Amino acid sequence: MKKVSLVAPVSGETVELSKVPDKVFASGMMGKGIAFNFDSNEIAAPCDGKITMIPDSLHAFGITADNGAEILIHIGLDTVNLKGEGFTKLVEVGSHVKAGKPIIKVDHEAILAKGYNLVTMLLVTNSDDYTVEIKKVDKVEAGQSEVVTVEK
Repeated sequence: MKKVSLVAPVSGETVELSKVPDKVFASGMMGKGIAFNFDSNEIAAPCDGKITMIPDSLHAFGITADNGAEILIHIGLDTVNLKGEGFTKLVEVGSHVKAGKPIIKVDHEAILAKGYNLVTMLLVTNSDDYTVEIKKVDKVEAGQSEVVTVEK
């Protein structure tokens, strides 16, 4: 299988997963990955692949990369409680998208005003099946900056 590069789904700064203030994500239980603090209003696909999941709460999406790696983008902490408020779906489940394609629109200011932390995680949920390398980068551009490589 080929190596797939994952690009930042947002523009902003990277955060080590272990520093995310949520034990489930910080422990790596959900998979290896990286987190971001961002100030943009769109969350983009990190790779070419098929959108496999967007919950009704719109606070996350799943994408399967062309090499089979399963990626979860989780927008914020406890944002499931917003029940979709502040989020807009831009593509449908089942769509094949290119890296950098906006998937979810976020009303950044409204969500922050409600007291939510918008730290956003990029996780390889089946990372036990792959060699996952986290790149050392500080500032990232959505759809441009390579942040993780996944190889089988």
